[in-house]
Amino acid sequence: MFAGTLGGYTRGFIIKKLTNKPYNTNQLVEALNIDYKTASHHLDVLANNGMITKEGDKYTKKYFLSKDMVANLNDFNQIWDKINFLNGKHSF
Repeated sequence: MFAGTLGGYTRGFIIKKLTNKPYNTNQLVEALNIDYKTASHHLDVLANNGMITKEGDKYTKKYFLSKDMVANLNDFNQIWDKINFLNGKHSF
């Protein structure tokens, strides 16, 4: 989901952003400097895999970490730190 996939790094950054507070798609676009279509795609992938949830309708929809993701956040952070170390990249 995060390592070894083309969009894994973007999905990881979305999870990191949602750790602090809920965002809507436009807020994530601005925060991560990605285009709207890319953000929408990765949000759908994360939602379909149970990592995030969404609340609200089309225009007020906000995304949150799912309960399962919150419960496993320490594991995610350890994996994310290893990915960043191996790739020599830094978080947003």
